[in-house]
Amino acid sequence: MSSRTDTTGSGVPSAGSSAGFTVLGDWSGQLVATAIHNGHDLRPEIAGAMILDEAVRLREEDPFTDVIGAAAPAQVVVERSRFEVDLNRPRDTAVYRTPDDCWGLEVWREDPLPDDLVEGSLEFYDAFYAELGRRLDEVAARGPFVVYDVHSYNHRRDGADGAEADVEENPEVNLGTGTVDERFRPVVEAFTTSLEAQEVGGHRLDVRENVKFEGRALAWWVHERYAGVGVCLALEFKKTFMDEWTGEPDQAHLQELQRALAATHEPVLAALAGLEDA
Repeated sequence: MSSRTDTTGSGVPSAGSSAGFTVLGDWSGQLVATAIHNGHDLRPEIAGAMILDEAVRLREEDPFTDVIGAAAPAQVVVERSRFEVDLNRPRDTAVYRTPDDCWGLEVWREDPLPDDLVEGSLEFYDAFYAELGRRLDEVAARGPFVVYDVHSYNHRRDGADGAEADVEENPEVNLGTGTVDERFRPVVEAFTTSLEAQEVGGHRLDVRENVKFEGRALAWWVHERYAGVGVCLALEFKKTFMDEWTGEPDQAHLQELQRALAATHEPVLAALAGLEDA
């Protein structure tokens, strides 16, 4: 299933889906959105080695996160499934090898997964980070920048007819800032204030910081490589915009979320500019 259908982002791809990820938009600014768990594709040899049911795999991926972030001036969308290689984990744990690595799921026909398959997946991991680094090096050379690392999470794990997860512990948007330098606190506050002021589904968004997730490998990488210059906001949208059991999206809800996230661009960029003036 493609989640690109209603994307309104501008720009043309500079790296096609044959690469496993697509680079979109205008990279002359200081704001970039990523959708690194958006993908569902597998290279043929990985598909042949996998026994995990496709519907289960889709449920644990983050479809339509490319749509939520599509209004960003620059965007990177990953088409490759996290079950081939998880770009939001450190390289040495980026390939799920055992059920303990991925919610108790049985993924592979062979145990252990053959080394050549693992190495092929890690080649993609390396290629992704090399290209992102090449792009962000140029952005960082101009001054402070922000990455919106857009993800989603399930909240009906007790089944299609089960109860929703407790709202107190499951915000509509979890803002992960676990490794964000305090220098960027004005950026975090500008983001939070502007996003929680947006109405989606007839109510203001529930945006809270570090309730369920604090950000992982992509955020760690940005904060280490671009210390004091780059800030990565790890965004987890609760899957109220889709049926997480069937994979069907609510397109109107998605467009509202895209608009809401776009409303944060101007205040966040103003806060970034303020860092340079301080």
